[in-house]
Amino acid sequence: MSNELLINVTRQECRVALLEGGQVVEFYIERKGDASFVGNIYKGRVVKVLKGMQACFVDIGLDKAAFLYVDDIKGGIKEVYPFLEGEEETDIIPKPDFKDVSIEDFVQEGQEILVQVAKDPIGTKGARVTSRITLPGRYVVLMPVMEHIGISRKIEDEDKRKELKDLATRIKPAGFGLIMRTVSEDATEEEIQKDIDFLFLLWDNIQKKKDKVHAPSLIHSEFDLVLRSLRDFMTQNVDRMIIDNHIEWQRLKEFAQIYFPRIADKIEFYEGEEPIFDAFGIEVDLDRALERKVWLKSGGYIVIDQTEAMTVIDVNTGKFVGKENLEDTILRTNLEAVKEIAYQIRLRNLGGIILIDFIDMEKEENKQKIINAMTEAMKKDRAKTTIYNITELGIVQMTRKRTRESLEQILCDNCPYCEGKGRVKSIRTVAYEILRKLKSIAVPQGTELTVITNPYVADLLTDEERDSIEEFEDAKKIRIIIKKDVLLHQEIYHIYENTP
Repeated sequence: MSNELLINVTRQECRVALLEGGQVVEFYIERKGDASFVGNIYKGRVVKVLKGMQACFVDIGLDKAAFLYVDDIKGGIKEVYPFLEGEEETDIIPKPDFKDVSIEDFVQEGQEILVQVAKDPIGTKGARVTSRITLPGRYVVLMPVMEHIGISRKIEDEDKRKELKDLATRIKPAGFGLIMRTVSEDATEEEIQKDIDFLFLLWDNIQKKKDKVHAPSLIHSEFDLVLRSLRDFMTQNVDRMIIDNHIEWQRLKEFAQIYFPRIADKIEFYEGEEPIFDAFGIEVDLDRALERKVWLKSGGYIVIDQTEAMTVIDVNTGKFVGKENLEDTILRTNLEAVKEIAYQIRLRNLGGIILIDFIDMEKEENKQKIINAMTEAMKKDRAKTTIYNITELGIVQMTRKRTRESLEQILCDNCPYCEGKGRVKSIRTVAYEILRKLKSIAVPQGTELTVITNPYVADLLTDEERDSIEEFEDAKKIRIIIKKDVLLHQEIYHIYENTP
């Protein structure tokens, strides 16, 4: 089956889904007034230097100050731009040793500095920025502040790598670095040169604007999601791009005809009456991607729990009992889970530390099969991933580069009922809490107390625990009235003294 890029554009948001063989594997969303900052270039002002952390805070005009590490001021290219994940040739550039270098050697408070956003603000953290500016085009990435030539690691043919490196050496602007992106493998020299000329002109305009404004100021905005999709996702493996907004379709066609004429014919306008995401079954996949439990075809299942620092994935046999011995049943379940986990990680854009608790296996060769299968399954992922061997506790540890919020963080809010805990106190726990509170209250005899609580808690107090209420009333010579309030959170209750 073909690979397709689907774009749904409304007044409120733009949604992009990458389909491989008819199944959505990556999803991106950009909402009005809530666009990503990644790739934007700012003239910022250093507001605080943290010598102990070898970093500083930079005011770039966002709600929270951005964070700049010393490594991102003078470090290697591999951390500077998310679109380079899996593409750059990092082994050529050794990472500098900063043991004897202080952040204060590079920046001081009040200093104005040109930075680029490498990671969006996530949770309570501000954006992460770098002073290593990179300008991505379709075929190349121009690096204005660093002389380096790199070739995408996804180009495996050694003859082609040498050919591209020779070409880059010959045509790159003096004093600039150049990375040949994966799609440059099939590009002509004319197309690559045109890409470089455009990026060089863009950098020249950035330099001119930088000298005219004061910090904090936005100097350059990255392409919106529609144009980024054309530039970054329309590889040789994508057969067509289908968009349901006629104005945006025209904009894409015009842009492609000027800069990427070879793929202009791959851009199609969707004319169906059914919404495009419904027609391709994407809405169902997105709903499934928000569920905590994901069932496997065999009857096993995985459970995915996200926290701010890490994601934990648990594998269970569920209804699958197998037909052979226990070890084979467990191996089959784990191998099936590997494919689903790799798919869910990519679709949900899970990043940071990921811990996968596979079902325990005894044979070392089976454990190695799981690691090999996981490594192979993650090869299609654009984000950089590192997978470690299974620990003694049977857990696979991995890390995945995180540059933006996960699908759950984008599409969901914390539950106002449990406030993000994922749990609430049980009805019985709250009822017993109320009973303890009543017991501790010191009031004169003849007092009338009213308890207002959630209907379910109230029912328990007036039914199963009615004897306890009457015991308090008799012992303290008071009267207790239980009232229901359907609007009250299950954990919330009020106790007050009725005035005569």
